[in-house]
Amino acid sequence: MASASCAYTLVTRPYQRLTPQQQIKSSCAFSFRVPKNQRSLNVISMRQESQVSVSEATPKSWNPSILKSDTPVLVEFYTSWCEPCQMVHQMIDEIATDYDGKLKCVAVNVEEEPRVAEEYDIKAVPIVLLFKDGEKCDSVVGTMPKEFFVAAVERVLAN
Repeated sequence: MASASCAYTLVTRPYQRLTPQQQIKSSCAFSFRVPKNQRSLNVISMRQESQVSVSEATPKSWNPSILKSDTPVLVEFYTSWCEPCQMVHQMIDEIATDYDGKLKCVAVNVEEEPRVAEEYDIKAVPIVLLFKDGEKCDSVVGTMPKEFFVAAVERVLAN
């Protein structure tokens, strides 16, 4: 098992059955195999919880949580079955902890909230948008190293 200081993610599509030959690699480069005596393994999600939670945004909470927020807001657009999204989500959890009190982090599942995704022209995930004073200020598209997200956050906080 991974050490307490290393967060990790194991993700498959919901209800997908894994054969013993399949290998799941986490974002920390750990490898896990299904034991030979076990025919299949059903994994939905397994990750260490961050100290600061990333809340889920809905159309109802969008204005008060993002557009009318007194602090800058990082919004992560994702889907539950997207493995790159899970990797980005892990980084956003870390950023939420690192910038606690300076930055609010919110997630939007585009399958559950298609109107919000459509309003901001989200065509692919993962994508992170940064808002300050109700305006979109910056974005990071795709699975990038944590430094890209931190640099975007720093730019928004500096302005």
